[in-house]
Amino acid sequence: MKNGSVTRRHERIMPELPEVETVARTIAPQIVGRSFTRIEILDWERMVETPPIEDFRHLIVGRRVEAVGRRAKWLIITLDAGWSLAIHLRMSGTLFVAQSNEALDKHTHLVLGLDDGRRFCFRDIRKFGRVRLVDQTGLQQLDLQHGLEPLSESFTPQALAELLAGRSTKIKALLLDQSRIAGLGNIYTDEALWRSRINPTRAAGSLSKSEIEALHEAICYVLRLGIHYGGSTLRDFRNGFGERGQTQEHFTVYGRKNQPCERCGSLIERIIVAQRSTHFCPECQPKINQT
Repeated sequence: MKNGSVTRRHERIMPELPEVETVARTIAPQIVGRSFTRIEILDWERMVETPPIEDFRHLIVGRRVEAVGRRAKWLIITLDAGWSLAIHLRMSGTLFVAQSNEALDKHTHLVLGLDDGRRFCFRDIRKFGRVRLVDQTGLQQLDLQHGLEPLSESFTPQALAELLAGRSTKIKALLLDQSRIAGLGNIYTDEALWRSRINPTRAAGSLSKSEIEALHEAICYVLRLGIHYGGSTLRDFRNGFGERGQTQEHFTVYGRKNQPCERCGSLIERIIVAQRSTHFCPECQPKINQT
């Protein structure tokens, strides 16, 4: 790592856009074109949010995987007959494909047999992960619950400016609001704010045009960097092949309390914003940005 180690904390760490995108890209080549032939294990029924569990058991069997993608922090497995399997990994969920004779531990709570004999598995130590089997209407409802995708063409500096205009909400809190910008979480928000030199407690509506442009560039940069390095593994995250992410080796501010800022050498500070641990440089990110 270029600037010391990431401080270990006991806080919620959930996969964000780069992690879910990484899972989608690594799971897709393993299951696209395959069909679910059976439910081998479903021993934590509460993980299925919809439909009712008996309907889920009936409807999932025989479905063919047509594509694997992402919406916000949800993994979306597009199935035939207009169905989609939406999976939220939450804090400790991992998805992988196992061989027919591969041993599975007690934390693997959902196992769907594939038509080639392998098994699609959802392992979740803390049992916070959630699964939804939805039709087109359900998929549209999920879509409407989330805001702009920050790596899409529609996410422009002007679109970001419109989201921030007149808002007294702290910029960190607004960026975490999934109904406005989809996929950003604690890690990449801190990284983007540091890169754009914006204090996390600033009112969203107080940012200037140049600051908004810098923030837009920073959001896109840190998310693409996260995808490039396969996501961040601080605890449980693994991609669809069981591999750790490497983005944590390239953090500039997140988890680096009391370590020197790589720009100015000041010590990184940690505060709480929107009930989330927040890391920033008090010199590079003053409450009122210096000109």
